[in-house]
Amino acid sequence: MLISTKDFPMELMKKLTEKYIGSYIVKKIISEIVVELELLALLRIHPVVNMKRIVKYQEQVKRQKKILPPLVEIEEEKKYEVKKILDK
Repeated sequence: MLISTKDFPMELMKKLTEKYIGSYIVKKIISEIVVELELLALLRIHPVVNMKRIVKYQEQVKRQKKILPPLVEIEEEKKYEVKKILDK
């Protein structure tokens, strides 16, 4: 299971953090909407979480292609040619 970082107290900038972290094992199902997870102690959050905060972990599909955006060429950019490297 992956757990949402939406309400985590983060010292880092929110924009740079992952939406979900994990994967964690469900230790115990407490009710229909609450589960207890096996979490690392350094997360410093309570291990009992609401079901809306977790999602099932799915592995990446084999042979899935990552389509990268096309390169953009800028003609106005200065280019330099290296003649000699002085220090190794």
